[in-house]
Amino acid sequence: MSAAAITIEPHTEIGSIPAQVSRLRQTFESGRTRPLEWRRQQLKQLIAMHDDHADEFIVALHDDFGKPTFEAFTSDVGQGKMEAKSALKNLKKWTRPERIGLFSVLGKARVLREPLGVVLIISPWNYPVGLLLSPLVGAIAAGNAVVLKPSEVTPHVSAVLAKRIPEYMDPDAIALVEGGVEETTALLEQRFDHILYTGNGNVARIVMQAAAKHLTPVTLELGGKSPCIVHKDADIETAARRIAWGKFTNAGQTCIAPDYILVHESKQAELVAALEKSVREFYGNDPKDTADYARIVNSRHHERLSTLMKDGVPAFGGDLDPDQCYIAPTVLLDAADDSRVMQEEIFGPILPVRKVRDIDEAIDFVNGREKPLALYLFTNDKTVENDVLNRTSSGGVCVNGTLMHIMDPRMPFGGVGPSGTGAYHGRHTFETFSHRKSVLTRGTRFDPKLMYPPYGKILTRLVRRFM
Repeated sequence: MSAAAITIEPHTEIGSIPAQVSRLRQTFESGRTRPLEWRRQQLKQLIAMHDDHADEFIVALHDDFGKPTFEAFTSDVGQGKMEAKSALKNLKKWTRPERIGLFSVLGKARVLREPLGVVLIISPWNYPVGLLLSPLVGAIAAGNAVVLKPSEVTPHVSAVLAKRIPEYMDPDAIALVEGGVEETTALLEQRFDHILYTGNGNVARIVMQAAAKHLTPVTLELGGKSPCIVHKDADIETAARRIAWGKFTNAGQTCIAPDYILVHESKQAELVAALEKSVREFYGNDPKDTADYARIVNSRHHERLSTLMKDGVPAFGGDLDPDQCYIAPTVLLDAADDSRVMQEEIFGPILPVRKVRDIDEAIDFVNGREKPLALYLFTNDKTVENDVLNRTSSGGVCVNGTLMHIMDPRMPFGGVGPSGTGAYHGRHTFETFSHRKSVLTRGTRFDPKLMYPPYGKILTRLVRRFM
């Protein structure tokens, strides 16, 4: 079935939202989501949904913003299945009580993981399948009831999710709400036990304000301007290839895409030439004609990016087609440090390049801005690598590469400061949606009176000596 055949009106009746959340809370309080067998069954159903309808999601992604089939599967649609398979394999280990030492004079100590309750997952439009279903896996594995809110900016994907989720998942424990600002506002008026939001900082502030009314903890996966530092000793050909791939995948609409380059002044011309060569190898002489290059998600974002393009001089690229929401892969030179393109997150296929005198200037430039979600460094000098790692702060770092640092589920993915709070992926998602409950079980056969008042001077001296 083509996604284009689906009526694309992402909307849930606002009046029904409180009842949906209430139904999920009743399900959770009944204990239905706690048994491991229920969690396993839901994870298996998620895998089955992927196997049965992966192509449908891929078509929807193409209809929404021309996402290439390979990128749609590897970086988006396939992520939920990979996470679900990993969770199924490790669920017993993740949920096993954590014993604290072999013996304690106080008793037997352990930590239990228990589900938080009813959680809300709000996903963005740039990877609308994976960034909704990957967190869902961890929430299910932890034993929660879940409300899902996909982005209205990708209506074809939202429609497919709204159709398939109820068919495969337990409808009394997992619900999906479609819509835009009004529906999201209505959702945020409800009480949740955790909220995971992926998107921009402006909306994140609204989410946090709403969550504060109920003292609801939040995980925020945001973005920012992720810098890419190219030191003078870097392998320029390799660096250019990996930067171009990380930047222009999904037409630059990736939260951890390199947002600007800081390159040693002696290597700027060589790097720009190598970037142009890589783009031509990836997408041909006219990227508009290839099936491997995405489009900008809508006209509003295309207009915003077109305006940012004016802040510098294209070294190559720069072609625009508003009718097709197309912007060519573009490297921008001579952008002023206080220009919008150097101040705002770009979230598109525009890559400013700024030269620096040395690594100190690069580090100072990064530290003069808000902490980014990712930082990229190209160097073969361990001293330089350690210097950058020790003197900068970012959500994650990839040395001599881009994007790849988030692909191992054993590593937490998250921001710091304005780029986010909290982390997920793999077991880290399970932990995000779990409460670690400390439990101490004491024996009753030995109960020395020394522990109770009146304490006396001797006990007081002993305690002060040994504590």
